[in-house]
Amino acid sequence: MNFIETTLKGVYIIEPSVHGDHRGWFMETYSNKEFENAGFDLNFVQDNQSFSAEKGTLRGLHYQMNPKAQTKLIRCTKGAIFDVAVDIRKGSQTFGEWFGIELSGENKKQLLVPKGFAHGFMTITEEAEVQYKVDELFSPENDSGIIWNDPEIGIKWPIDIQPILSQKDEKAPLLKEANNNFVMGAIK
Repeated sequence: MNFIETTLKGVYIIEPSVHGDHRGWFMETYSNKEFENAGFDLNFVQDNQSFSAEKGTLRGLHYQMNPKAQTKLIRCTKGAIFDVAVDIRKGSQTFGEWFGIELSGENKKQLLVPKGFAHGFMTITEEAEVQYKVDELFSPENDSGIIWNDPEIGIKWPIDIQPILSQKDEKAPLLKEANNNFVMGAIK
């Protein structure tokens, strides 16, 4: 596995080693040993999967507040998505900045999004399947989000259309109005 730090400290692109032959291919999508060797101390407790039928479906920007904050390891197994992490750690030099990358069944890249970041994605193909690991169970009382088109964040989504959103995501607040208890250096 290749671990590539992005412009946001703590957010990593993970490139698995893919071994192919005449039958197809094989890869490890997660190895505790590989992650430990790269300096990560994670204990994933749940795997999630989503399916989006239509191109332009947007899920996010989501996060869980402390004490139930989540680190996520995201991959797209079918189709393609534009995956985004936003730094929401108060006091961070990159507060409010974002990083985005295409994840697809074809490129097999993954994105590691740590605690203190909001996460979201837009499908850029029809029928996209996304799988992700989390290191904390879902906690409704700590669930929060930010509106996908917050002008202060300024995410450049790859498809210039009105996205398909859930009611929750349509009503999400701006970053400056969102519930957020992340402080740089205080995240566990």
